[in-house]
Amino acid sequence: MASLTVRRLDDAIRDELRLRAARNGRSVEDEVRVILREASLGRSLSAAAPAAAPSSVRTPASTRSHVTLIIGGGIAAYKALDLIRRLKERYIHVRCVLTKAAQQFVTQLAVSALSHERVYTDLFDPESEFDAGHIRLAREADLIVVAPATADLMAKMAQGHADDLASAVLLASDRPILLAPAMNPLMWDNAATRRNVAQLARDGIVMIGPNAGEMAEVNEAGVGRMAEPMEIAEAAERLLRPPQPHPLAGKRVLITAGPTHEPIDPVRYIANRSSGKQGFAIAVAAQAAGADVTLISGPVDLGDPPGVTVKRVESARDMLRQVEATLPVDIAIFAAAVADWRVGNEGEQKLKKTVQGMPPLQLVENPDLLATISKLDTAKRPKLVIGFAAETEHLIENAKAKFARKGCDWIVANDVSPTGGVMGGDRNTVHLLARQDGEITVDSWPVMTKEQVAVELVTRIGRAVERAP
Repeated sequence: MASLTVRRLDDAIRDELRLRAARNGRSVEDEVRVILREASLGRSLSAAAPAAAPSSVRTPASTRSHVTLIIGGGIAAYKALDLIRRLKERYIHVRCVLTKAAQQFVTQLAVSALSHERVYTDLFDPESEFDAGHIRLAREADLIVVAPATADLMAKMAQGHADDLASAVLLASDRPILLAPAMNPLMWDNAATRRNVAQLARDGIVMIGPNAGEMAEVNEAGVGRMAEPMEIAEAAERLLRPPQPHPLAGKRVLITAGPTHEPIDPVRYIANRSSGKQGFAIAVAAQAAGADVTLISGPVDLGDPPGVTVKRVESARDMLRQVEATLPVDIAIFAAAVADWRVGNEGEQKLKKTVQGMPPLQLVENPDLLATISKLDTAKRPKLVIGFAAETEHLIENAKAKFARKGCDWIVANDVSPTGGVMGGDRNTVHLLARQDGEITVDSWPVMTKEQVAVELVTRIGRAVERAP
C-alpha cells in the first residue's frame, strides 16, 4: 500500500493507538503498519505491546464518561471548541448540541471534527427524532454541560421552556447539569437574570463562573466572561467522578514553577522557555489531595490555582529567598527551570551598542535551590525533596548524574528538546528516578498531559507519605 489512512475507529481504540505510537516514537499510521505486520506473521501482539501506563493514570476503556455539551449562542462559543478537546483529554465522550444562535459563531463541521460525533441542531430532525432523539441526548449522558450559557438559554431553563432542541434536552434530563454563563455584565446584573440564576440554583443546577474581565465589545468590562475551558473541564470531571481520597491532608507542600528572569540591565534579561504549566498542574493536584500548598512561581502567564498560596518572583535569588521563608514544609517539589547563571555586572542603565561591539557580560553562578534544600540539616529539611531534570540529550544518564549531585530523594526527568514541544506545550513524557536498596531505579511513564503527570506524581507522593514512619 502506498499510504494508510486510519478512520472510523472507536475513540478508545484511537486513544490507545496514539498512546502506543507515542511510546514507541512512531506515527499512528506506522504503528498500525507494525501491528498489521506482526499479525500477518502470527506474532502475539501482547508480547510486543509497550509497558502498561501507571496504575493511577486513567485509561480510555476503564473510566469513559459521557457528556452532552450544549453550545449557546454567544461570542464565547468559540471557547467551546477548546472545551471539547479538554474534555476528551480526560477520556470523556462528548456529544454536542448547537443552538440556532450558536451556529452563527461556530460551525457544525468544526464541532463534529473535534468531537468525532454527529452534531445535533434541530428538535424536529427526522433522522434523530424518530426515536425521541432529545430524550436520548438527555438520558444517555452522565452530565450535561452548557457552555456558553446565555441569558436567554438560562431564562428558558428557569421557566421550563422546551421550544428548541437545547431547552428540550435540558427539560427532559434527570442528569446533573453544569452551566458556564457568558454574557454582557449589564445582562448578568439585570434583575431578571439574577432571579433566573437564583431559581436555577434552587433547582440544583451547578454553575461555574462567570469570570471578571474584558468583554468582546469595545470598552466593556466586568463580570460576564465565560470560565476558561480548563476550569469548565475540571468542574465537569469533579461532577462526573467520585471525590478522590486526600492522602496529603495535613501536609505542607512547597512547589516551584516557571522560569527565572536574570537581569542584564533594566530592560533585558536572561531567561528560558519554561511555561510553568507542569509546576502549576502539580500544585492543583497536590491541593486536590488535601495538601496546604505554596507555589513559588517565576514570571508566567498563568492564573493562580484556586486554594493555593502563590508567591511571584523574578530571579533565582528571589526564588531561593521565598523558598527559605516558606520552610518548614513536609514535601518540596522543584519543578522550576531556574537559570544556572546570572550577569555579575548588571547595568544600572540600558546597555548601549558601541563601536567596540557588545559590552562584555560577566556571568556568575546562581544559587542551586534543589541542592541547597536537599542538603539542609535533618531538622529543617523536608522529608521528601523532588527535583526535575530537563535535558536535551542523554536524558537518563544526565538525570542520574544530577540525582547523585543534588542529594534529593526523587528526580523527575523529561526531554525538553525543541522537537518534543514539552516546554510551553500541554503534554509531557517523564521518567521517575528514585533510590531502592542503594541503586537508582528508573520508572518510565507513557506520554500524558501535564495534568495527568501531576496526578500520577502526587499519587506516588501520597503512597510514599503513607509508608513513611
